[in-house]
Parts: sequence; structure tokens; C-alpha cells
Amino acid sequence: MRVRFGFVAMSTILENASPSKTMTYASFSKLADREAATRRLEQIAQQNLHNTLRLLKHAYHHDVKLYRFSSKLIPLSTHQALAEWNPYPSLADDFKAIGDYVQEKGIRVSLHPDHFCVFSTHRPEVLINSIRDIEYHVSMLEAMGLDERSKCNIHMGGAYGDKVTSSARFIEQFSSIPNRLKYRITLENDDKTFNVEETLLAAEAVAVPMVLDIHHYEVNAGHISELMLFEQLWPRIQRTWEIEIQRLELSSGEQLPVKIHASSPKSASDRRGHADLVEAAPVLKFLRGIAPMTSYVDCMLEAKSKDQAVFQLMDELKQLALSSSDITIVDDATIEIMSV
Repeated sequence: MRVRFGFVAMSTILENASPSKTMTYASFSKLADREAATRRLEQIAQQNLHNTLRLLKHAYHHDVKLYRFSSKLIPLSTHQALAEWNPYPSLADDFKAIGDYVQEKGIRVSLHPDHFCVFSTHRPEVLINSIRDIEYHVSMLEAMGLDERSKCNIHMGGAYGDKVTSSARFIEQFSSIPNRLKYRITLENDDKTFNVEETLLAAEAVAVPMVLDIHHYEVNAGHISELMLFEQLWPRIQRTWEIEIQRLELSSGEQLPVKIHASSPKSASDRRGHADLVEAAPVLKFLRGIAPMTSYVDCMLEAKSKDQAVFQLMDELKQLALSSSDITIVDDATIEIMSV
């Protein structure tokens, strides 16, 4: 089984490369010239996109071909007071440069709308804002010229005191959004509410792939044992990706590996928080568990140290490979695990 590791948005190594520079609406509203104010927003967005391309080149230089964009590339893009503003014409070349580089180098990219994107909500205004947020994220991928292999990952949302009803409401409300948005989505189990099985049932119901977060499983396992996860649920999670490959009619050379997330607890008292780095042992244990059933998996590291977490994990895996016959180092961000 081949495993690629990636990181989220930022670098702790590159200097002055933030892709998330912003402007508050309070600052924006103080500018008397509205046209000049929106131009300033576009200039900030251009800098974010420029830095994103720098980050992609940095990643590729270190063999990293799995990257999640910042959701804050265009400041205030979803603010209701700027609903008539269309920043995309002025940013077209910048978005295209990113999309061209991603496709040329074969980098898998994604986005992750924040926790305000909630399709299980019982409040109409929250649902409207959630759809607006998805529209924003999808529009950025489209501006890059990227097809539906590039996804936006979300959680189901809150339970509101009744998980069964909220899950059914998620399925109903999510199913009503346009296919243009729906087919850009993956669903991820969360760390407090919807566990792996509950998220998988919803993903199967709305026909989108599921991303398994193994840290979230550890802190929100519910009744799901490790044996159940490997023997019953993982084959079904893989199947959600196989169905997506069939829907996209991908050729044998156009891969869309199953995607997982990995992170380590921040501390013993904060099991849900993310640590700076990622412990190798739990990740390797999981990967060995799925290796007999899986040929290719992409593993996004959600760690505070971002790219440094990938390099640190790979350093540990390189040392382990010296004494473990089932681990082969492919490059600085990829390994292979033999089934044993």
C-alpha cells in the first residue's frame, strides 16, 4: 500500500508566506471609497494566492503532493455586505497559475470549510450561510480550473439534542443542494458528535465519499471497536471512493485514493486538540491495519507545525524502516507498507 502525506495551508519553514492575510469588515467599512476598498481586498487576495503558489512549489520540492488550501484566500468574500462584489475577474490569472501548477505536478488539493458550515441545522439562515460558504469554496476550485477530484471536506454538524433527527435533516438538506456543489463534497467524522459509522451512513445516503479522521475516531469512537472499524467500516468507506471514481469515469491512470486525516492529541487533558507534531506509532498501526485491503491512501496531517510535521513524521518512519521489513521509503513524503 502506498501512502502519501500532506499538510494544511501554512508553512512553519517558509518566511512571509501566509496564504491567509485578511481585513476585518470594520476596517473595510471605514474606507470612504468603496471601489478603492474592494481593490484593497483584491490586492490582499492576490498576495494570498501568490503565497499559495510559493507553498505549493515548496511542497513539491519536498515531494509533498497532498495539500489543503487556506479557506481565507479572498478576505470577506462571504460577508453579506459584499454580496454584489465579484473578485474573480481581477484574480483570474492568479487562480489559473495555481491550477496549472497543481495539474502539471500532480498535486492533490482540497479545501475545508470551517465549523460554521452546518447542514444538520434547524435554522434556515444557518443553512443559507452554509450553502453560501460551499459556493465560495467551490468557486475557488473552479477558478483554478480543477475538476471534481478536488474536494471540499465538511462535517455533518450538530445533533441539537436529537442525533437521529439531525442526521435525517442533514441528509434531506444536503441532498437538495445543486450537484455542482454536492459533487465537490466529502464528509468527515467529527470528534464530538457524529462518529465514523454515523458519518458513513450519511455519506452513503447522499452518495459522496467519506474521509476517515483516525484521531477523531479515537476520541469519539462510540460503540465502534477497532475490529469493527477495520473489518466492517473501512471496506464501506473505500466503497464510497470507488463509487465516486465510477461517477467521474476516471481512467486507470487517473487515481483518486481514499483520503484520511491524522493528528495527535494536544495533551492528556486535551485529547481533542491537535498537537504540534504527529506521533508515528498510532498512524503506522492504523496504516498496517488497512494495508491488506488498500492499495493507495492519502493521509492529511492536521498538525500545528504544518509542513514540519510531515518532515518530522517521515524522519521517524525512515528510522523505523531500518528495522521494519514492511516499510519502504519512496520519497520524502511517501512510503509503502507491505501486507503481512
